[in-house]
Amino acid sequence: MAFLKEQRVVVTSEVLSRNLDGEAVLLDLASGTYFGLADAGATLWALFEKGTTVGEASARLVAEYDVDAATAERDLDALLADLARRGLVEIS
Repeated sequence: MAFLKEQRVVVTSEVLSRNLDGEAVLLDLASGTYFGLADAGATLWALFEKGTTVGEASARLVAEYDVDAATAERDLDALLADLARRGLVEIS
């Protein structure tokens, strides 16, 4: 699923998260399931908590990591689809 750059990513109210040693640890309160995001995933999660757009998140990946724009967009789309499917984020 390809998301539009202007779509906003928002963490749902059913998720608690903490950063522990550079890893984002997430707790889905609805299911009681824990998730972990390391490195780029933790960076992205911090942006999602601020309600960033897909385009802003993609640009951040390109700026901070050794990745081209096409790869950043593809990987970001895959992550967002997974997080949205699990009910951890909403994309508007």
